[in-house]
Amino acid sequence: MDRVDDIANRYVDEWAKLDPTGATHAGIAGREDRMTDLSPEGYATLAGLDRRTLAQLDAVTPADERERVAKEAMQERLSRALTRYDAGDVTSEVNVITGGLHYIRGVFDLMPTSGEEAAANIAARMAGVPTALTQWRQTLLRAADTGHASPRQQMIEVAKQCDIWTDPNGDNFYAGLAERAGAGASEALRADLRRAADRAREATIETGRFLREELAPRGREKQAAGPERYERAIGYFLGAEVDVHEAYAWGFDELARLEADMRQVAEKIVPGGSIDDAVAALDADPARNITGKEAFRDWMQELADRAISELNGAHFDIPAQVRRIECCLAPTSDGGIYYTGPSEDFSRPGRMWWAVPHGITTFSTWREVTTVYHEGVPGHHLQVGQTAARAELLNRWQRLLCWVSGHGEGWALYAERLMDELGYLADPGDRLGMLDGQAFRAARVIVDIGMHLELEIPRDNPFGFHPGERWTPELGWEFMRAHCRVPDENLRFEVNRYLGWPGQAPSYKIGERIWLQARAEARARKGADFDLREFHRNALNLGSLGLDPLKAALARV
Repeated sequence: MDRVDDIANRYVDEWAKLDPTGATHAGIAGREDRMTDLSPEGYATLAGLDRRTLAQLDAVTPADERERVAKEAMQERLSRALTRYDAGDVTSEVNVITGGLHYIRGVFDLMPTSGEEAAANIAARMAGVPTALTQWRQTLLRAADTGHASPRQQMIEVAKQCDIWTDPNGDNFYAGLAERAGAGASEALRADLRRAADRAREATIETGRFLREELAPRGREKQAAGPERYERAIGYFLGAEVDVHEAYAWGFDELARLEADMRQVAEKIVPGGSIDDAVAALDADPARNITGKEAFRDWMQELADRAISELNGAHFDIPAQVRRIECCLAPTSDGGIYYTGPSEDFSRPGRMWWAVPHGITTFSTWREVTTVYHEGVPGHHLQVGQTAARAELLNRWQRLLCWVSGHGEGWALYAERLMDELGYLADPGDRLGMLDGQAFRAARVIVDIGMHLELEIPRDNPFGFHPGERWTPELGWEFMRAHCRVPDENLRFEVNRYLGWPGQAPSYKIGERIWLQARAEARARKGADFDLREFHRNALNLGSLGLDPLKAALARV
């Protein structure tokens, strides 16, 4: 009879065959020359795998607590994914950060470019870009035919990304990829790369035209998701049932608390000054600024390496494979900072990426110390890397495929706060940077929930912000600008992201809140026997899972 691990491991094998693009993202070797079928039938086949697997899980009894956690985690993920698929949310998705287009382009960032085999794989996969984009367009049209479409404005914004990616004076992504992969390759292979790059570029240009001219007229007028879609989305991103109205009210209180704390820290930087005065003083300090994105990448690398060295053995037991991280500049300019996990065999290390916008040449370190801890150790790199290294505790699905935004992003935000608790943010500038990032995430809770549910802005809100009015995208932009110290070009991308990806942005701060609640509950249960290092070890050894299954599993430890 099957065990939970048998079902999970078989799922990974079947899924990797059906989704070779996803397999590369997950670090599973063997299908680097292929693209995933993004047609309606391709999506349906993947959904069918989820349905069959859920039926198999329902019929099996876990052998022990470890398998019980694995079963609960897998049931939660696959069930929520199917709910979103059946509702048309997945096949209609177009937004500025995720979806078919980004899935296709982003996979190349994770592929090696050195050597003949690597170049051949890139050439073959690039040659599949036109077909994959054609299939994705068919899926979007089929979804629109059945009444499911993303907001029109998101389609326009993604079309602009197609323009930037293909502009010889912009990112010129595929041509640049062909040049990097072709260095040292044979002339015949270089010709294949150039030919594939030209066709991938043309297909991306055509996709931009399609989004503007064919799909946008069928897009939703409103960007607000509405209650039903939003409940599905936030439940998926958190892996938990949450009272969104309570979370919305909490967001106002949390932002007010953080800004009060920021004012106290600002007083230490500029006595008698405001938060903005402190920010100006920090930005004017040559010791806190780095010129040039390559120099900034090197600064991030040094800080990330130092954090691993100092935390290992003192506060965490970091597996040997995870004691290496690469800080990278992304080949695009969208402004995002993100982490990608290691490959299954760790030949590809975990990586911290920054897609630096065009024109940005100076970087303030006081803002980004906390970012390095968020993306590196003890944030994503520790969490994801440790999960990947725990083959003795976790099955392949848990190690490679399970990702829950509220769990992962919540942990990374918790990790920032933890570094403050451990004394790593004692410098007032670095601590202000952490608090500013926390306030940014708290503001997103308010704006994301408010805009998508079109809620009334509380008449007694602590900021006196448009009391009694209903949230709109314009008010969301105004609120974020008032409470975030983010350049307009970055902030515009952020607000577009919230509007197109409902429920994901709040998962950071709400996820952190649930992590803190789990820690408080463990402390209360264990009393004097509570050990923070042990709590972290036990929690991370569960792998990524929904926050409701996480709390249930920790309660049984």
